[in-house]
Amino acid sequence: MYEPNVSSILQLLTPQDQVLDVGGWACPFNRAQWILDSEPFETRGFYRSFGRIAYQAGDREWFSKETWVERDICDREPWPFRNKQFDFVICSHTLEDLRDPIWVCSEIVRVGKRGYIEVPSRAYESCLGVERPNQAGLSHHRWLIEIRGNELLFLQKYHMIHSHWRFALPRSYRRVLTPEASVQWVWWKNDFNFRELMYHGVETLERELERYVEATHPYPRWRVRLNEFWRFLSPLPRQAGSWAKKKLRRARTEL
Repeated sequence: MYEPNVSSILQLLTPQDQVLDVGGWACPFNRAQWILDSEPFETRGFYRSFGRIAYQAGDREWFSKETWVERDICDREPWPFRNKQFDFVICSHTLEDLRDPIWVCSEIVRVGKRGYIEVPSRAYESCLGVERPNQAGLSHHRWLIEIRGNELLFLQKYHMIHSHWRFALPRSYRRVLTPEASVQWVWWKNDFNFRELMYHGVETLERELERYVEATHPYPRWRVRLNEFWRFLSPLPRQAGSWAKKKLRRARTEL
């Protein structure tokens, strides 16, 4: 979680507030009395093995093994909590990993009165070179997410984003992204909106990925034009070869 927002959350909470952390296994929010995750209590703090922060919100764990609920949070079965049971629900860097973030958002709204959600920014997730030179974002993330107001928009992270530089942001842009610009968040009360964006057809998806790059950090115009020219020329030898083969077959049949 973006560290300045940890302090802001703690300032909002009273000692009586009941807090749920959804997907907190890798780096639990220690102020939460309840944790909901598919991984077991005994292996919490996964980031510790990478030398990273393994917990947030103080050293004391307000949760226990008895309040650590181990389950698949996407299984389309209501979570074992009452409607609006929690005064505050935290979900940080989890939604981008899930097969069904829409269901999880609906359950967050059901069980919580207010809360905080944080995900990688679409810019960060669209950058080449985060893990591999020609791979955009992190390999285990399934979604490109944008937050507009109190609405979360989920776009499937199609494989196309890795297939050509024009669909992703350059490695140089990743290096200048600040920690704040690498994430995005929403503070919500009562509820928030969420939906999946769907694009049908290769050309439509190409236009959306290129639109985002153009709006965020456009490539030099000469490079784009040169690429367009090459894309126009590259099929010509293959088309010429196909045309020649057809002509040769026709000539043979006429002999």
